[in-house]
Amino acid sequence: MPILTAKGIHKSFGGEEVLKGISLSVEKGEVLAVIGPSGSGKSTLLRCITQLETVDNGEITVCGDTLVTTGPDGSASYSSRAVCSRIALRMGLVFQNFNLFPHFSVLRNITEAPVCVLGKPKGEAEAKARSLLAKMDLSDKENAYPCQLSGGQQQRVSIARALAMDPDILLFDEPTSALDPELTGEILNVMRSLASEHMTMVVVTHEMAFARDVADQVIFMADGSIVEQGTPEQVFVHAQNERTRAFLARFNQP
Repeated sequence: MPILTAKGIHKSFGGEEVLKGISLSVEKGEVLAVIGPSGSGKSTLLRCITQLETVDNGEITVCGDTLVTTGPDGSASYSSRAVCSRIALRMGLVFQNFNLFPHFSVLRNITEAPVCVLGKPKGEAEAKARSLLAKMDLSDKENAYPCQLSGGQQQRVSIARALAMDPDILLFDEPTSALDPELTGEILNVMRSLASEHMTMVVVTHEMAFARDVADQVIFMADGSIVEQGTPEQVFVHAQNERTRAFLARFNQP
């Protein structure tokens, strides 16, 4: 049974349809890479899955719980607040601009939600946070503040913060786009490590090498639609759609 399914997702802003019937599924332990040009609806799709945006119609199911379906009138019908909250706790989202609390130390950035949302004892939350910081090679930064960290370090703290909630699925919204090229490798290495541990991930990315080498399946979006999907080999080597081939032409050059 897929851990995440989306069927026929539609979303419009001001009369402009941004998502035009998107459907996908992700199995437990899989990495799904979502690629495509800017403005194709990739980030909006993630925001709909994580409840930062509401859909106009369609269906989203997470870990067997239904988040939203299409009601009899053709519009979105969301589940109860309790179900939506339970689904939200199953997912972690890593933003492209870090979104750390600037007035909290690194340690508190990671422990705040486990303590205040999950009700974990402070000592337990701090032990988990320190374990995650060690995994991110940031053990010496627990008392630092975000402004004292590089962009790559801030993003690793963001990943640790998401993992501290023990999500079933981790979603990344272009996690390297705000970083200098030399820092991008830090984040991609962390994500490769998570993939090797079979963390379920949906990754919106412009890093084509990561999508090709790490993902189990790849979706290419353009103009609010899924133009092509399949294994990395099917999409990167044997793309059927001309739009896909044109997008990947630069990357596939020897």
